[in-house]
Amino acid sequence: MESTVEELEGNKVKLSVEVGAAEVDKAVDAAARKLAREVRMPGFRPGKVPRRVLEARMGHGALRQEALRESLPDFYAEAVREHDVDVIAAPEIDITDGQEEGDLKFDAVVAIRPHVQIPGYAGLQVTLERPEATDEDIDRQIDRLRGNTATLEDVSRPAKDADVLTIDLGMTADGSEPSTLTDVSYTIGSGEFGVAELDVQLQGCRVGDIIKFTAEPTEGRAVSFQVLVKAVRAQLLPDITDEWVAEESEFETVEALRDDLRTRITAVKRVQANLALRDRVLAALVELVTDDAPEPLVDAEVERRLHDLGHRLEAQGATIDQYLQATGQEPQAFVDDLRASAVPSVKADLALRALADAEALEATEEDVDAEIVRIAASLERPVAQVRRDLVSGDQLPAVRSDLRKSKALAWLMEHVDVVDEAGQPIDRADLEPTPPVGDDEGATSEESTP
Repeated sequence: MESTVEELEGNKVKLSVEVGAAEVDKAVDAAARKLAREVRMPGFRPGKVPRRVLEARMGHGALRQEALRESLPDFYAEAVREHDVDVIAAPEIDITDGQEEGDLKFDAVVAIRPHVQIPGYAGLQVTLERPEATDEDIDRQIDRLRGNTATLEDVSRPAKDADVLTIDLGMTADGSEPSTLTDVSYTIGSGEFGVAELDVQLQGCRVGDIIKFTAEPTEGRAVSFQVLVKAVRAQLLPDITDEWVAEESEFETVEALRDDLRTRITAVKRVQANLALRDRVLAALVELVTDDAPEPLVDAEVERRLHDLGHRLEAQGATIDQYLQATGQEPQAFVDDLRASAVPSVKADLALRALADAEALEATEEDVDAEIVRIAASLERPVAQVRRDLVSGDQLPAVRSDLRKSKALAWLMEHVDVVDEAGQPIDRADLEPTPPVGDDEGATSEESTP
């Protein structure tokens, strides 16, 4: 088999393939053997019908057409591998010669993954919140701890943040029966029901007030709310003293408690900063890509996300249709949202590939071996078996590609400029995770997350 490749406009190539008559005849033989196992003819055992008999019954042309239908994908795939073409969609194949006899010639036009430009990637800058605990952060955590032992006192003034209300909450959604929760204890500002408008409406209310409003807890689904305020109580927090700290925590002094909270909050903020750094670096890189995301890649990303969601829902005994009904989403709007979120992912993939090319980042054999070991451990399968499966499924190129993209992202995170909201540089050492604080089960252990 011989083949050539020609670049076309619009991120497409044309593969021109010529298969010798002898190789095509082997494909016809293979097709005849397959048909022989499937057909039943008097005088012949299953699988023993000769090719000449099949040709006499079907016609030579029909048998050759069946052979071409079976073998064309293999001939095309061999040409793709030979020229290392990174295809992203199904090809358009046109047989130009040899449909009836002789050498087979065909052209395959196929979309390929584009090479995008990422100008200025070496000078990217991202902004992060400085990963350190402020006095306000510490005060907020201490107030949460104080809230555990707070007492409540009826007040006649208008309600405000942190007040604890007793309410009856009625809810009516379009097409649904109304429901009412009675004598509910609700802290203003807690966002406990996931309805931000509820906290807004309760500000300034008094005992006996009836509040009506409409909100959308889920986008696109309006819910009517009616709230009867039955009690307004203020939280009386204990004084912050060494005695209170010794009683409510494992520490003896306020200073020791604040020092511990500062350490814990800083550790959490460093983890959050690292996660935010990755997301913002990718977002900044995507902004450099001015080309449109190819539709075949967007379609594939949407399909992958739908498959992942369906798999997760199946594990919970649910379906996508049930999920849409529960969340009040229309199918087309849901798919449109998936497509909108898939576009940046596709651009990030293309940009990371471009960065790996620009910086000559490659996956070594040691990298691949280590990744196969990791995959095998996650699947709880033998390493040798996983390697065989990857080779037989032609998945090793995808493994190498993922490793190159990981290296590209790591390179970018090391070279990007990181500043705070004021534009001041953040020391990379301040983004490194801090050692574990310890496993003591003190009173602050569950209260230290900002």
